[in-house]
Amino acid sequence: MIDEALRVFKELNSKDFRILTGIETGMKHFEWVPLDELNKYTKLPFDKLEYRLKKLVRDKLVVRTTQPYEGFQIYFEGYDVLAMNAFVKRKTISAIGDEIGVGKESVIFEAIRQPELAIGGPIPVIIKFHREGRTSFKQIKRVREHIGEREHFSWIYAARLAAHREYEIMTTLYPKVSIPKPFDQNRNAIVMELAKGSLLSKTRLLDPEWYLDEILRQAKITYSMGIIHADLSEYNVFVSEDGVQLIDWPQYITPEHPQADEILERDVSNILTHFYRKYGIKRELNETVSEIKSGAEKSAEDKIGDADSRSEGGTVEKGAFKEEGLEEYSSEDEGFEAKYSEAENLEAEDFEAEEFEAEEFEEDIEAEDIEAEKNGHNCQ
Repeated sequence: MIDEALRVFKELNSKDFRILTGIETGMKHFEWVPLDELNKYTKLPFDKLEYRLKKLVRDKLVVRTTQPYEGFQIYFEGYDVLAMNAFVKRKTISAIGDEIGVGKESVIFEAIRQPELAIGGPIPVIIKFHREGRTSFKQIKRVREHIGEREHFSWIYAARLAAHREYEIMTTLYPKVSIPKPFDQNRNAIVMELAKGSLLSKTRLLDPEWYLDEILRQAKITYSMGIIHADLSEYNVFVSEDGVQLIDWPQYITPEHPQADEILERDVSNILTHFYRKYGIKRELNETVSEIKSGAEKSAEDKIGDADSRSEGGTVEKGAFKEEGLEEYSSEDEGFEAKYSEAENLEAEDFEAEEFEAEEFEEDIEAEDIEAEKNGHNCQ
C-alpha cells in the first residue's frame, strides 16, 4: 500500500532512488530488469547493489524473480515514491497527508503546497496517483482509446500515459472550464487543487435545477473547446455554494472520435438521469445535447465572421461574438488536438526516466565514499 511507501520514503537515499529509476528505465526493454543492467545504470558495486535491492524488496517497492534469470520490477508504490521525490525536489509539495479516496484506477492523497509568493498560509492540494493497468492490461486496452493497438506497454506506461493525458487536458481547459487547478505532473501522479464541496452523488441540493443548468453549461463550454469528458456522471462532479467542478479527465475524446455523438449522449444522459431520479427534474436528452453542441457551432460561426471582417479591412472588437454564459473560444486552442494526438502516439520507449542525471549521481557516490573513508580513519 502507498502508506508503506510514505513510511519508507524518508529513509531512502540517492542510491535507492537511482536503483528505482534504473528499474523504471529498464522496464522499457525488459519484463524483468537483469541485475547486470542495473549495475551498468547505477554504477554501484554488485555487493552494494544487491544489499540495497534486498531492502527495496523488503519495503515492497520492488519485486524480484529468479526464473528464468534474476530480475526486478518496480511496484506501483516504488513508482509513487519516484513521483513524490520529484514533487518534493520541485517544491510542488511540502507535506503529504492521509488517503482521502481510492478507486479501481487511482488513489488520492491530501498534500500541502507552499504559497508561490510566500504570502498567506500553506495551500491544501491533492495528489492523484494513477493506477491504470494494475488489474488487467487487456481490460485497460479495451476501455482506453488512447492506448490503441500497442502491444508493447507495461502498467508503468499505461499509468504514466493516463496521468500525462489528464494533466495536459486539464492545463488546456483551466480556467475556462470549472475544474480543479492543475499544478504539476510526474510519472503516474498529478498534483492539483482540492475540489470544492462534495460529490454530487452524495449531496442533497436545495436548488437542483440551478446546479443541473450549471453542469450542462460547463459541458457546453467544454464541447465548444473541442472536448468531450467521456466519463461524466454524478460521481465526477463536485458541487459547492460557489458552483460545480468537473473532475477525472483521462478518458476525454474529441468530436472527431467515431463514437463522439454516442459518448456525448451517454455523458448527458448520466447527468439527466441522476437529476430525474433524485429530484424529479425532467429534460429531453436530444434537446439538451443539441444545446451543448450549439456552443461549438456558434464558435465556428464567430470565427468565420471574424475572418470575413478582417478580409474586408475592418476590425472586430474582441468578445463581440461572445455568447452570454459561455467563455469565448480562443484560436490558441485550435492546435491542441494535434498536440495530444502526437503525444498519444508516443511509444513506451519515448518516456525517458526523470530526475537523477548520471553525472549528479556519480558525484553523490564519490562524496559519500570520501565521507565514509574519513569516518573509517577516525575510527582507527
